[in-house]
Amino acid sequence: MRRLIALSLLLLSLSACALFPSRDPLNINVVGIEPLPSQELEVRFAVKLRVQNPNETAIDYNGVALNLEVNGRQLASGVSDQSGSIPRFSEAVVVVPVSISAFTVLRQTLGLSQTQTLDNLPYVLRGKLAGGAFGTMRFVDRGKLSLPGSTSGTW
Repeated sequence: MRRLIALSLLLLSLSACALFPSRDPLNINVVGIEPLPSQELEVRFAVKLRVQNPNETAIDYNGVALNLEVNGRQLASGVSDQSGSIPRFSEAVVVVPVSISAFTVLRQTLGLSQTQTLDNLPYVLRGKLAGGAFGTMRFVDRGKLSLPGSTSGTW
């Protein structure tokens, strides 16, 4: 009897997964950065993200989280409890406040001093739009940065 119940629960859980439609990944682009009031040992910015929903259903979210790594090191992080909806095949701009501590800036500066050039620094932006137990959408954006003053190519 226990085997029959266990088998029934297993089949039920497997069929429930088929009810959730698969979603295409979100397209995320940083479209703006604005300064925010800061404390003594931190710098704060409002990061504006353009979130494109290439799916056939709307994405409802009730929180946003971001982490930014530059040159393999954590640089900034931020969270927001804002909520909203991005309609199907549509886009929206989401603003997330992020913080950069003075210690993180120091660590980045020491890491950059070991680099011969400021061209093509790798970055990784990781985040999520929270939407409940099964509605959370995670995203990753990778690329390369060229910092101002990097035209000479070396320090």
